[in-house]
Amino acid sequence: GLLVESGGGLVQPGGSLRLSCATSSFTYNYYYMTWNRQAPGKERELVATITTSTGHTNYADSVKGRFTISGDGAKNTVYLQMNSLKPEDTAVYFCNARLGAADYWGQGTQVTVSS
Repeated sequence: GLLVESGGGLVQPGGSLRLSCATSSFTYNYYYMTWNRQAPGKERELVATITTSTGHTNYADSVKGRFTISGDGAKNTVYLQMNSLKPEDTAVYFCNARLGAADYWGQGTQVTVSS
């Protein structure tokens, strides 16, 4: 795929994980990059966004203060640092890249928060 996520796994409540979203197929500068998640039986929800040209970020209220989205242009990679994880953060996390008519999704990475 054009976007490849990694970094998911099983973590205890209060723990941390860092997700990565990498592409070797396009230069991510100027793309609008987002992290989204979908829990079982729920709709996909937007978690965090970054405008790569400006570095401007935005977060869902449910993750504000706990998650940080960032990008590395040299590596064509966007990260999601997740701290103070809660069981309700359990979901498949997807990366998305948009620029004009281009709209790319990764395959998703599972994050499970459980003791």
